[in-house]
Amino acid sequence: MKISRQKWLSLLQKNKVIAVIRSLDRDLALQMAFAVAKGGIELIEITWNSDRAPEVISQLRTELPNCTIGTGTLLNLKQQKNAIASGAQFLFTPHTDIAMIGEAGDIPIIPGALSPTEIVTAWNAGASCVKVFPVQAVGGASYIKSLQAPLGHIPLIPTGGVTVENAKGFLLAGAIAIGLSRELFPQQLVDAGDWDAIALHAKTLLQGL
Repeated sequence: MKISRQKWLSLLQKNKVIAVIRSLDRDLALQMAFAVAKGGIELIEITWNSDRAPEVISQLRTELPNCTIGTGTLLNLKQQKNAIASGAQFLFTPHTDIAMIGEAGDIPIIPGALSPTEIVTAWNAGASCVKVFPVQAVGGASYIKSLQAPLGHIPLIPTGGVTVENAKGFLLAGAIAIGLSRELFPQQLVDAGDWDAIALHAKTLLQGL
C-alpha cells in the first residue's frame, strides 16, 4: 500500500510514536517489533543496517498488517532503491540528500536535518516531513519549540535523545511525532527476552502522551 503525504501526516498525528529498531540479529529484530506492536505502536522502522533488514521488513508487513513498516539509516540512492523494493512504506535518512528526496516518488521520505537552513532545504526539496537529529545535542524540546514561530508549517520528528520521560514534552513543543530506539527496549529486558514487559513499556509510553 502506497502512502500519500497527507495519509502519512494523518498516521503521524494519530500514532505520534515511531519505534526505531536496530539489531544485528534478525530474529531479535522481529521479536522487538512484535513486542511494541503488542503494546500499541503501529509505526515501526527497521534500520537498513540491521541484520537482513529486507527480510525483516517483508515479514513484518505480512505478519503485522495493522502496522506501517518502514526503514531508516539510508545513506545513498542504492540503499533507498533496495529498501523500496523490499516493501518499506516510509524512508528515513540521517541527512538531507536532495537526490534521494527526489527519487522517493510517492513513498514518504523523512530526511534528517538540524539547522533551520537544513530543515527548510529538506522541506523545499519535497520531504514528507523532517527528522530533527540529533535533537538532544541542540537543546531537546526547547529547540523544537524555538523553531515553531518561523518554521511551524514544517512537520518535525525529533530523534536522538527522545526518552519515555521527555517524549510528551517534544509533542507539546510542536513535534508532529517522535522517534525512539533504545529507550523503548531496555537492554535488561531484551537480554531476558521479556517481550511482555517491553510491550507494557510501549503501552505506558503511549498512555502518557
